[in-house]
Amino acid sequence: MRRSAVGNIPAVSTAAPLAPVASNHEEEQSRLASPGSKTYSEKHHQHDFNGRRLETAGGQMNEKHSGHDLHRTSTSTSSTAPTVTESHDLEHSISRVSTDPHGNTYPERGKEAYLVVFGSFCGCMISLGFMNTLSTYTAYLTTHQLADLPTSTAGWVFGIYAFLSFFLGLQIGPLFDAFGPRCLGGTGTALVFTPSIAAIGHWFYLRRGTFTGVACVGGSLGGIIFPLTLQALFGMENIGWAWSQRILALINLPLAICANLFIKSRLPPTRPVRKEQILPDPRIFRDKTFALVTLAVFFVEWGLFVPISYLTNFALAIGVDETFSYQIIAIFNAGSCFGRWLPGLVADKVGRFNTMILTTVICWIGTFAFWLPSEMLVGAGQTARLALLIVFSLIFGFGSGAGISLVPVCVGQLCKTEEYGRYYATCYTIVSFATLTGIPLAGGLLVNENGRERYWGLILFTGMSYLVSTAVFIGAKMTRVGFGKDLWKGRF
Repeated sequence: MRRSAVGNIPAVSTAAPLAPVASNHEEEQSRLASPGSKTYSEKHHQHDFNGRRLETAGGQMNEKHSGHDLHRTSTSTSSTAPTVTESHDLEHSISRVSTDPHGNTYPERGKEAYLVVFGSFCGCMISLGFMNTLSTYTAYLTTHQLADLPTSTAGWVFGIYAFLSFFLGLQIGPLFDAFGPRCLGGTGTALVFTPSIAAIGHWFYLRRGTFTGVACVGGSLGGIIFPLTLQALFGMENIGWAWSQRILALINLPLAICANLFIKSRLPPTRPVRKEQILPDPRIFRDKTFALVTLAVFFVEWGLFVPISYLTNFALAIGVDETFSYQIIAIFNAGSCFGRWLPGLVADKVGRFNTMILTTVICWIGTFAFWLPSEMLVGAGQTARLALLIVFSLIFGFGSGAGISLVPVCVGQLCKTEEYGRYYATCYTIVSFATLTGIPLAGGLLVNENGRERYWGLILFTGMSYLVSTAVFIGAKMTRVGFGKDLWKGRF
């Protein structure tokens, strides 16, 4: 049996046709080419698993490498038809793929695709895991090395870390689009985080939300393991600060190796690489939807890093013992584990923006209904306040988890996959200023009453940030689907 150069799809046989099979094959091709099909676009052109574009015209099949000058042609006659085995293989191969509006196809499954998800999981565990441990670092450093500094001043240390993690993605995202993830293999958070998220978009389209969420669960898992590990290490004699960081580095080493081995792109970059491909392009903000999404994510991150940074300090302030205060951030990240995976699964069915709006609502309701009362009800007793704090940690952790896993999918819905790294990095470069200012600004809202820090201003700041983000996300959706009864219809 003769095979074509395109993946595993068999070439058309020159043997005598089998009439019934030919009829079935033609019916299958007609069905797949019909409007609304998930596999073949209305224009009858595709990209195969290696990113090559297939165009059919008359009796010819032209194979063009997307963005390249490679052009190979194989010719068949109208009198030929596939054999029974070939027809079955063809139907099985094409039923596995999905197509986006730009004609790119995605395998949606397979060993390579799943290994990319695993590599991204490891990369997110390193990068996002440390971000989700900021509360532990804040509590320790503000009572040890930075004990003489005001909380708002110490907050700049963690704000700068989060800022650089996102801001440096401005250049890393376009480099990913131009050269792929292998040239970016590094150890910095930005070098690991951006390719970890962007690579998944090359392998999944219909299930992109689900598997981006699966990868981001790694960040939540790291946010459980790292704080508990640090708590144990800080309590050991002869370990101290320096060796606790070295031990975490050793834990991260195999994760970094897996991320570098398995994260890879699939759709080939355009050659030759042009200067504008690897430089920032502010013209992206001419897209009103993208500009509003960026603004909405700005408010999400402005509020998100406040509890991530101050939750342990808050627990200590209301009288919770030190052991459980360090564990509260692990409870927060346990809720986030489900919040990063489950909303992605739902988003693929009911719409990415719809789900993102819902999760931001969950966050500000949880903040006002549980965190704020745990601060204000001073006379309610420590047990009641602790119960409110635990409920808040689980609810907010769940809702805020989507801010990490769904935002990349929402951004990817606004651009071609080949441009995703640039769009995502541009968005988070602006958002990085929220992480830079949010942590110290929230620290500045702490009020000292009778020798005790009060957190109500910081909590209101968190809740209002998410409330505004909900309104802006709705506005972003309105620019695409309009206003009125159609706003909540569809899967946008």
